[in-house]
This record gives sequence, structure tokens and C-alpha cells, in this order.
Amino acid sequence: MANWNDPQPTRTGFGASPNLNGEVMGRGGTAVDQGLRRYMLSIYNYMASGVLLSGVVALLFQGVAAQLMLSGSPLMWLIMLAPLGFVMAMSFGINRMQTSTLQALFWGFAVVMGLSLSTIFVVYTGASVAAAFFASAAAFAGLSLVGYTTKKDLSGMGSFLIMGVVGLIVASLINIFLKSPGLYWAISFLGVLIFAGLTAYDTQRLKNAYYHVAGTEFMGKAIVMGALSLYLDFINMFQFLLSFMGDRR
Repeated sequence: MANWNDPQPTRTGFGASPNLNGEVMGRGGTAVDQGLRRYMLSIYNYMASGVLLSGVVALLFQGVAAQLMLSGSPLMWLIMLAPLGFVMAMSFGINRMQTSTLQALFWGFAVVMGLSLSTIFVVYTGASVAAAFFASAAAFAGLSLVGYTTKKDLSGMGSFLIMGVVGLIVASLINIFLKSPGLYWAISFLGVLIFAGLTAYDTQRLKNAYYHVAGTEFMGKAIVMGALSLYLDFINMFQFLLSFMGDRR
């Protein structure tokens, strides 16, 4: 979601030249098309592998999560906040880190995110978790396809949606004290819509970014950070959808 790789209008990909429409083209466009497909496929593979790893960790540690929640252990807060630390480290350290370091942090993030997600099996029934996951997966696939294929520029929508994320965070913090059921449902509903929109926006942003990182040393980093962006879109959409439609134990 962060704008770490927003396209720079004056820069072209290595070994390529822009056509009249400003697009980077190889010979007949074939080389670029194949490179773009490999680039996007690498992002989706990282993202899907990260989600799978988080899911396995969440299933394995659900019993531990239940004990920590019942005991009120402060370790629960550390587990819940740890993913944010990984995201901040990756986002702010991208220019100083090696690609291998970013990859290691991504897998570490997926593990601690799985630990954090293990609490959902304590709060919600397994059937509702599965239903929300598959609904989110279907929505993510469709929205990402829209973002990849649409000719419409979604950059303006992205700025609006990122402001919406800030609003969700503020509203969620306020509702910790208000404990309003109405505000809770509104946050969940809007959260689904906002991260659905961000899925399409981030997909288009990552596609456009390819033309500026292709053939450079930054490409490996761009793949990892792109996977992180889509992972966050999917997981947040899943969590808000589960809050909206999930059956509590």
C-alpha cells in the first residue's frame, strides 16, 4: 500500500525504449509482455506462499493463543503488534537492505502474522473462518484481475482509499473506548470496501512499476514489497469480512 515504487514519469526500463504512448516496449512488445507476466507471477507466488505460511502457523498455534487470551498475558499484545514492526522495518529499510534480507523479513512477517491470526480460531467458528477466507480469496482474484486489465487510471482512487485506511484506524481506536456495536459494524463494512478497492489499485500500481524496475537491481526488492502490499490487502479484507459475517463462538 505504501507508495515505495510509484512510477517516475521520466524513467524507462533498462534496455527498452518508450513508444508514443509512453509505454516501455521491447521488440514487438513480446519481451516486455513476457517479463511483466513473470514479474507479476513472482509477486503472486510470494504473496500466496506468505498467506499459506501464515495459515499453517495460525492453525498450529491456536491452542497457545487461547491460553494467552484466557490468561490475559501481555505476550498477546507483543504477538499482535509484531507484524507492524516487520512492515515498518521493510518499508523504511528497503534502500539499505539486500534483497535476501527483505525476503527473510517477509517470511518472518508471515510467521508472526500467523501467530497474530491464531486468535481468530478462538473467537470465530471454523466454518465462518473458512467461509470468509474463500470469499476473500475469490474477491481478491477478481479485483486483482480488474486492476491488471483495466485501462482506467486508479491512482486518484488510491489516494482516497489510503485516507480511508487512516480513518478506519482512528475509528477503531475510538471504538475501543465507545464499544459501539453500530460503529463496529460500520468499520467492518467500510474496511471490506476499502481494501477491496486497494487490491485493484495496488495491482495496477505494481504492474506500472514493472516498466521502471525491469532489468535493474531493484527488481527483486520490488517483487518482495509488491507481495507484501497484496498480502496486506488480502489479509485486511479477510479480517474485516470475518468481523462482518463471522459467527462467534
